[in-house]
Amino acid sequence: MVDTNKLTAVAKDVLFAPVYFYQGRKIKRDTVRLPEPHGERHGMVKLPKADGSSSEINTTLNLMVVGDSAAAGVGSQTQQEALVGKLIPILKQHQVIRANFAQLNWSLQATTGHTSFDILRRLYVLPAPEQPIDVMLLSVGVNDTTSNVSVQKWQQQIEDIINIAQRKFGVRELIFLSLPPMAQMPAIPAPLNNFVGAKASLLDEILQQVCAAHNGVHYMATDFARMIEEHANGDPIDIAVMFASDGFHPSSLMYGYWAQQIVETMTQLLDSSTA
Repeated sequence: MVDTNKLTAVAKDVLFAPVYFYQGRKIKRDTVRLPEPHGERHGMVKLPKADGSSSEINTTLNLMVVGDSAAAGVGSQTQQEALVGKLIPILKQHQVIRANFAQLNWSLQATTGHTSFDILRRLYVLPAPEQPIDVMLLSVGVNDTTSNVSVQKWQQQIEDIINIAQRKFGVRELIFLSLPPMAQMPAIPAPLNNFVGAKASLLDEILQQVCAAHNGVHYMATDFARMIEEHANGDPIDIAVMFASDGFHPSSLMYGYWAQQIVETMTQLLDSSTA
């Protein structure tokens, strides 16, 4: 039986193709190009003992953050205001982390514009770590959406990323961060936002399916609505404050809420694996 909804969607996309093309060119021409924030991209942090703990812990938590401009922290002035900079203080004070690890060894491997293919190539080029990576966070998909990568290529490259992360880096817990709600990005006007949002949702669904098929691989559904509600605190919601000045990348405020949700996921995985 023919799916009339899909046929209608295809016909609509064909009809709006010139509009999509024009709006896409205009975004590339007019959108402000924000730089990657300056600051350290690797480091070692000593962790305080957990409350009430008297035993000595010598274990190191090895964390690697990999990906695109969101992982790199574009939208913030410094790495301290970006995703990794928000993550480290939360991890440092979390009871689960302090109870199981004496120090945090972290690194950031992310570049603006990187697609799943670019990330795969980067992982091939990087030297194998001296110690296995306990947690690898991966932010990928936005640039695959805007570059119109095929569904088949996207799925294969995610599979390849998982393979090299586990084989070469010995990743214990691999966490893929969900794609953002691209239809809500202020920089993308209608009707292009709906077209881009639909493609991002499709890639996100495939990402979920691939993650579910592998042991030690997790999909983290970022709760963007919760971020906005927590910030609004009952007041009228202004989604613009969650985005940087380019209307495309997260703001430092959004990086902070994002980091909190990531730590929740990380600590649940680490706590269950060490129990």
